[in-house]
Amino acid sequence: MILHTEVFGDGEPIVFLHTGLQTGMTDFEYQREYFKEKYKVILPDLRGHGKSGEKDLSNFFEDSAEDIATTLSHLEIESAHIVGCSLGALVGLFLGKRFPHKLKSLVLSGILPERPSNWSELHRKDVKRQSEILQSEELSRHFDNLHKSNWRHLLEIVKDENWYPFEETKDLEGIAAPVLYIVGEEKDMETKGALLYPSLQDNVHVSIIPFASHLVHLEQPKIYTQILEEFIDNVK
Repeated sequence: MILHTEVFGDGEPIVFLHTGLQTGMTDFEYQREYFKEKYKVILPDLRGHGKSGEKDLSNFFEDSAEDIATTLSHLEIESAHIVGCSLGALVGLFLGKRFPHKLKSLVLSGILPERPSNWSELHRKDVKRQSEILQSEELSRHFDNLHKSNWRHLLEIVKDENWYPFEETKDLEGIAAPVLYIVGEEKDMETKGALLYPSLQDNVHVSIIPFASHLVHLEQPKIYTQILEEFIDNVK
């Protein structure tokens, strides 16, 4: 499907892939304002999010990767710098493995390179947090206003303990474009990728950001943006 997409600026294209339950316009806001002065900033709503109404989320990552490729083609963009965090980073990873020709570079943050030994416990906590969202009238109204589709279907996906694509995150096989793995120091399970990925491929660059956790682009926006710009400038 062609995703609802906002575009700002001119120049080399950068695609920012938002986190779960966010949209292209509610995430990466600092980076949008910064990069639109010199780049074409592309902000899609992933399927089932924002104005990209889609009820079929059964094959979310595969379909989302194809959505991004289709949307870029619709915008007459052959390839772009792909930047994603958390859910968006997983979509970016699937895109890179299945449509490598669409990548000028790939920037990942907020993903798990391997299944943690306490994954079942972590998953139970996540499901509990999600149920609290559903029980909150204020949050429910907020997400009802934010998303055209029934955002509750997105929470159904992650109720399955095996929803996370560890078979995909264990490597970056097939991605020849330069990769930046940028991660907050406070997420031990995510920082493991800083050792794993460069040991598997020599096209991987790593940055560990202090005083940051899962959402490093929000928690340290200036440092994140500076590193991202330096990386992209060196890809040219």
